[in-house]
Amino acid sequence: MRRTRLLLADDHTLVLAGIRKLLENEFELVGVVEDGQALLRAAERLQPDVILLDISMPLLNGIEACRHLARSMPDVRIVFLTMHADEVYVEEAFRAGGDGYLLKRSAVAELTLAIHTVMRGGKYVTRLIDWTESGGDEGHRNAMGEASVGLTSRQREVLQLVAEGKANKEIAALLHVSEKTVDYHKYCIKRALKIGSTAELTQFAIKHHIIGIEEEPHKS
Repeated sequence: MRRTRLLLADDHTLVLAGIRKLLENEFELVGVVEDGQALLRAAERLQPDVILLDISMPLLNGIEACRHLARSMPDVRIVFLTMHADEVYVEEAFRAGGDGYLLKRSAVAELTLAIHTVMRGGKYVTRLIDWTESGGDEGHRNAMGEASVGLTSRQREVLQLVAEGKANKEIAALLHVSEKTVDYHKYCIKRALKIGSTAELTQFAIKHHIIGIEEEPHKS
């Protein structure tokens, strides 16, 4: 019987090593990555059955990565493994296309159960969070700031990279666009948010959980 193929994504090397050791006897670990952009590339190349990812990752956070993957690889199962216990994150994770949500302090047995559950087509939320699906309650739509600011997916990507301290040239290379395109996106973001400086953009990204405080700043 073919083992379930797992792709792991987390920017903490020790966490990745621990998860790998816990799961490698039961599942086929096809790859590990440490940022959201690398995750998208690896997922397309490796075609895993399940992706286990964190929310707080550099270059592209887990929620945005999940949105991309849900569109480009609708058959892949996506399970979040994160430190964020607030229900608003759970809501946004499932809205983005996730299938499971676990905390990093969850038991090993629960992680295995979650993977098997999503592979059967089910949904899984850790027992450590008392969460009931809101059914579209607008009060839960602010985890990544999507509903409140109306930015496009690409604009949110640019916003995260700007907030991480990336220069226009670096952003252009990461997104495979021109520097002029990056400038245009930054202009549109500032106009939409009524923000005038890069420092204010960074503050906005932290406030709306587009990047975490522990991620600021990621320098290349």
